[in-house]
Amino acid sequence: MATSHDANEQPDFAPDLDEEVNDADANSLADSSTTSITSSLLHYRTLHGRTYQASQTTEYWAPNDDTHVGAFDVAHQWLTMMLGDKLYQAPIGDDPKAILDLGTGTGIWAIDMADQFPSAKVIGTDISPTQPSWVPPNLSFQIEDAKLDWTFEPESFDFIHIRYLHGAISDWPRLYGQIYQFLKPGGWFQHIEPNIELRVDNPDVPFGEDHVFNQWAKLFYDAGDVIGHTFRVNEESMVKYARDAGFAEITHKKFKMPHSPWPKDKRLKEMGRYTGLYMNLSLDGFALYPIGQILGWTLEEVQTLVENMRAAIRDPKNRTVSDMHMVYGQKPEKGGAPAGS
Repeated sequence: MATSHDANEQPDFAPDLDEEVNDADANSLADSSTTSITSSLLHYRTLHGRTYQASQTTEYWAPNDDTHVGAFDVAHQWLTMMLGDKLYQAPIGDDPKAILDLGTGTGIWAIDMADQFPSAKVIGTDISPTQPSWVPPNLSFQIEDAKLDWTFEPESFDFIHIRYLHGAISDWPRLYGQIYQFLKPGGWFQHIEPNIELRVDNPDVPFGEDHVFNQWAKLFYDAGDVIGHTFRVNEESMVKYARDAGFAEITHKKFKMPHSPWPKDKRLKEMGRYTGLYMNLSLDGFALYPIGQILGWTLEEVQTLVENMRAAIRDPKNRTVSDMHMVYGQKPEKGGAPAGS
C-alpha cells in the first residue's frame, strides 16, 4: 500500500526554425563503454538562438544550451534543499554498490552521489552530452534514450533515480517496468516531478481560469498531448505506475515550493530565490518549442506570454507556489515479475 505525505484555436505558427546542425563536444563521453554514440545524438537543432537535442530516437521539448544547463544546476540547489539538504530520501542504506541516474542532464546529482558513495559505481544517462569531463573516478556518463530498450544487465542497480522527465516519456508504464527489471531485488527507485500548475497562494488575489498560470499549464498539457509525451505526471499516476510495475513500500511526498522570496521563513525565502532564478532562466526555453513550434504561436506571442509569466511569478502579492511530487519504492526481495507481464 502506498503512503502519502504533504510536505480555442491558436494562430498560425511562423517562427524561423533554423535547421542548421551543430556538432556537440563528445569529449566528456570518451569513457562510456556500453553505448555507441550515434551521429544523430550528437547534433543540435537551433530555434530562435536556443539549441535543442536533434535525435532520431526522441523529441525533447527543453533546450540543452548553456542557459538551460545553468538553470538545472540552480534547480539542483533548491531540490536538494527541498529534501532537507539530502540527495534522496529513499532508504537505500549506507552502502549501495550501483546507482543509475536517468536523464542526468548536467550530471550534478550523479556527481554528488559519486562523491557521497565513493565505493559505488554511478552511471548517468541522457540523450544530450551536456555533462562535464572532470568527474569522480567512480562515475561515468552514457548517451542513452530511456524510452528505448536499456543496454544494462537486468537486476544490476541498487538505486535508480529519476527527476524532471515530464514531457519526455511516451510510455510511463514501460519506463517503470524497466526500472523494476534493472533493479536488484531489494533495490529502490526515487522519482521527482513538478506539478506545472503554478498557483496564487494569497487568498486576497483573484485566481481564475484565465490567470496566466492556468493558461501556461493548459498550453503545456495540450502540447504534450499533441506529441504523445504527457506533462500530466502527478501523485496518482506515479503511484499507479509504481504499483503496477510490482514495487512495494511505495511512498509519496508532496512539497509546496515558493517561486519567489516572499515567505517570511528564512529557509523558504532562500528556496524561493533559487526557484525564482531557475524559472527566470528557464521560461523562454521552456515555451519556444512546445508553445511555438508544436502549438503554432508566433515568436512575439510566445515572448509576451513568457513576460506575463515572469511578472506574475515575481509579483510578491501573488505568493506564487507549486507542488513537487516525489514517489519512491522498493523492488521486493523475493518479488516475481512485474504485474501484467
